[in-house]
Amino acid sequence: MALTGASDPSAEAEASGEKPFLLRALQIALVVSLYWVTSISMVFLNKYLLDSPSLQLDTPIFVTFYQCLVTTLLCKGLSALATCCPGAVDFPSLRLDLRVARSVLPLSVVFIGMITFNNLCLKYVGVAFYNVGRSLTTVFNVLLSYLLLKQTTSFYALLTCGIIIGGFWLGVDQEGAEGTLSWLGTVFGVLASLCVSLNAIYTKKVLPAVDGSIWRLTFYNNANACILFLPLLLLLGELQALRDFAQLGSAHFWGMMTLGGLFGFAIGYVTGLQIKFTSPLTHNVSGTAKACAQTVLAVLYYEETKSFLWWTSNMMVLGGSSAYTWVRGWEMKKTPEEPSPKEGEKSAMGV
Repeated sequence: MALTGASDPSAEAEASGEKPFLLRALQIALVVSLYWVTSISMVFLNKYLLDSPSLQLDTPIFVTFYQCLVTTLLCKGLSALATCCPGAVDFPSLRLDLRVARSVLPLSVVFIGMITFNNLCLKYVGVAFYNVGRSLTTVFNVLLSYLLLKQTTSFYALLTCGIIIGGFWLGVDQEGAEGTLSWLGTVFGVLASLCVSLNAIYTKKVLPAVDGSIWRLTFYNNANACILFLPLLLLLGELQALRDFAQLGSAHFWGMMTLGGLFGFAIGYVTGLQIKFTSPLTHNVSGTAKACAQTVLAVLYYEETKSFLWWTSNMMVLGGSSAYTWVRGWEMKKTPEEPSPKEGEKSAMGV
């Protein structure tokens, strides 16, 4: 049970050389399916926890806090298991170092914004619109890479960003025309996209503080988040709302909450696994296809009827994202690759 998120290229090449093509293809299909099932299930489960009429629980910060707590405990538990049974579990040793926690703290603030705004967006918008609502991540990547890293972007990549922005605005317009638009949810979606981009940039800067281990970073980010969420729970009155919650003693409620935390932890693992068995480029394509499938499933599950222009906005967003991935891959093949920190790990904390 390897949970390190990284692989030995020489060993992987040797293993792939020994495996028949059909076995290799079956492995890739299973890994991609596992990523799809985990990611889509997590979105639908979080929607249930955040905005279910049967639960009537209005504590989005507490839901996010609990998921961070589950991830922290899982990381610590797997670390202890790896120490006791080194042959059974491959997981880095974890020890809470206050000096490292302080080094990671600025990133943890961005991380909190990312997961909180993601959940708040999902609370106020439908699952079908969720991908469009958070579709500006690529645009913010380009913008922040120029402002913070002074990296320029090609004309063709900028053109794909224009398609994404057009799809976003058309989606917002169509949601408004159908009377289902939540401006609050849309704003949260834009803020979530911004935080996802900032998280990707600052993760590269902070990784050396945790010896380049994405799992150590996951542990410190979630541990810091658990502490920083406590004053927010008090200030926003969510602890009082939780005390008044009718199903507080329900085993079903806590089971679903814990399952949400397990999915939150698992998405990091299956993302790294998909990159390991395919490539970062293929992972992005798979993510785009998964978003399309998730949108169709949401429309069918919630029995919604959408206009042609609404579907067009989704295709523009997904098509623009796919085109950007293709353009960047094409440009990287044309120019010599520069050393980059752990390409296979960089998306392992995606939401």
